[in-house]
Amino acid sequence: MKFVDLAEVEVIAGDGGDGLVAFRREKYVPAGGPSGGNGGNGGSVYLLAETNLQTLLDFRYAHRFKANPGERGGPNNRTGATGTDLEVAVPCGTAIYDADTDELLGDLVRSGQRLCVAKGGKGGLGNRHFLSNRNRAPEYALPGLPGETRRIRLELKLLAEVGIIGLPNAGKSTLISALSAARPKIADYPFTTLVPNLGVVRKPTGDGTVFADIPGLIEGAHQGQGLGHEFLRHIERTRLLVHVVDGTAIDPAADYATIQQELVAYGRGLLDRPQILVLNKVDAMPEDAIAEMADDLAQTAQLPVLPISAVSRRNLDRLTQQVWDILDSLPPVDLSTPEPTVPEDEDEFTLEDGDLPVEDFPLIDVASLLSPVELP
Repeated sequence: MKFVDLAEVEVIAGDGGDGLVAFRREKYVPAGGPSGGNGGNGGSVYLLAETNLQTLLDFRYAHRFKANPGERGGPNNRTGATGTDLEVAVPCGTAIYDADTDELLGDLVRSGQRLCVAKGGKGGLGNRHFLSNRNRAPEYALPGLPGETRRIRLELKLLAEVGIIGLPNAGKSTLISALSAARPKIADYPFTTLVPNLGVVRKPTGDGTVFADIPGLIEGAHQGQGLGHEFLRHIERTRLLVHVVDGTAIDPAADYATIQQELVAYGRGLLDRPQILVLNKVDAMPEDAIAEMADDLAQTAQLPVLPISAVSRRNLDRLTQQVWDILDSLPPVDLSTPEPTVPEDEDEFTLEDGDLPVEDFPLIDVASLLSPVELP
């Protein structure tokens, strides 16, 4: 399945139904009065987070989502039917932005969480609403209000507790395949991994932790060079970073500094995340050179360095134990974003005879503002 983590779509809410101009016409009721009902409210567009979705691939082929409009009001004070809301499923971890203003509209991180991205228009008022002592037979009604239209940008940010970062060909994919059941593509050339890979690593207690293998970063990744600009967002939700450095590289210390500079340039608190620094591919290094290179790297990074080999599984038990210890010492990740809901309407048009005294209705010359609605 193709991995897609960015999409832009248009959402259109339903228009409100028009109010109706009608009068009671009954035998032996010579002055029945106005009886035009209000139009129904238009349907809204919601996004719904679901756990069984892992990508935004569906939005590559569907770019427009529209809810149903409300129906016109009916005679005998009947309110038109409300338009059906439209629910669009998205993966958990999807952030929603207004494509025009770049405003964050919501962040759906829990299954079942809903966000209204386009509010339906209100239904128009029928002529029954404009009955007053001064106007006993209003011959006008209000049209329904248009529904909200908006272009939104969807950004999927993986929900993983541990992110594996490093330069291309540092051995990140080999490491996640050795720790979990994930089987990413592995080859002896850079940029083998083109999309993030997720793997669940089991703890001794039986529960699991999600690791994310982030495609190789290069210098200038925060500016869009290489693949890092597309996938740096996926480590924004991680609690811990495992920084993999290739021990067979020409200058491992410079490789470490390159990745750190990209984290600083990208911002969003990535540099503040705890890091475990590992020196990978020590199985291809002389034993006397491992300790010397680890010391040099530790002095540059001001962090302890753990020599490992993802191929021979050397020191992987020590690595996972360090991961569990650090995660246990960190506060739990805060995904308690406010539940996004649509504010309830304060003036739903469900007026019946006698709900309000006629004196309370505003005496507005609506006919001067709107073109009259013809009698049916």
